[in-house]
Amino acid sequence: MPDPRPDPSQAELTAPDDFEALKDRITGRYGALSGQLKRIAEFALDHPDDLALATVTSAAERLGVQPSSMVRFAKAFGYDGFSDLQQIFRLRLIAAAPSYRDRIRSLDGAAEEPETTEALLQAFADQGLAALALLRDHTPADRVESAIEILAAAGTQFVLAQRRAFPVAVYLAYALGRLEQRCLLLDGAGGLLAQQAAQAGPADAMIAVSFKPYAPEVAEIAAQRAAAGVPVIAITDSALSPIARDATLSFEIQEPGDQGFRTLVAPILLAQVLVVGLGRRLSRQLSEPIQ
Repeated sequence: MPDPRPDPSQAELTAPDDFEALKDRITGRYGALSGQLKRIAEFALDHPDDLALATVTSAAERLGVQPSSMVRFAKAFGYDGFSDLQQIFRLRLIAAAPSYRDRIRSLDGAAEEPETTEALLQAFADQGLAALALLRDHTPADRVESAIEILAAAGTQFVLAQRRAFPVAVYLAYALGRLEQRCLLLDGAGGLLAQQAAQAGPADAMIAVSFKPYAPEVAEIAAQRAAAGVPVIAITDSALSPIARDATLSFEIQEPGDQGFRTLVAPILLAQVLVVGLGRRLSRQLSEPIQ
């Protein structure tokens, strides 16, 4: 049944002409969308390559909505129809490395689970390689530079994660400590997670890491510290993630296809890039002559 709720006002809209602009528009207006349009928005940002390759009918069937809802979604953001919206996603996909697209198709085409240990190793290696290619091709260099600047200016660097994302936080705390940075891993030992996080102020910085299903305590603390003026760097999987919405900047690391098990290959690599980039920046600062 079509969603009876009215679309957000589109009188003032000019259709975004690239993916990043469209992503910003969707995240900014997400809260005003109706239920079905929110579902489409989540699919569009979490699976942009799938949307680029799907027909309007197949995408609607996958989401459990009417094809007319897909068209309504496109028009809500200023496009004449679904095909105009889809072109933005196709241009993004064309810009990706061909090897990545090939890997996506091969992963999506595998109907059965690997039967042997060798096949399992191959499948996970392919998934990790595809995730790394996606990270490489769709992570703006200026966003990485901005994150490094935030970390370099911080009095203390707080690292927050729980559950499956916790290994990323542990690595960051270790590596930042090796750079002789003031770094605190918010591990929640003794049930003191909130008290640990409360130490972070505007002169500090926080890196928050969380993937679906998002850890509620991470989302809550990241939002609280952001409201208190703490610069928050989010490492997550969607622009609609609860830790991305309030972050100073965020990295949305997507997994190829609809895999049931998220690897940590790409998040760990991003963490390494941030640490090495910060180390280089600190080395340059030490070598600069005093004015």
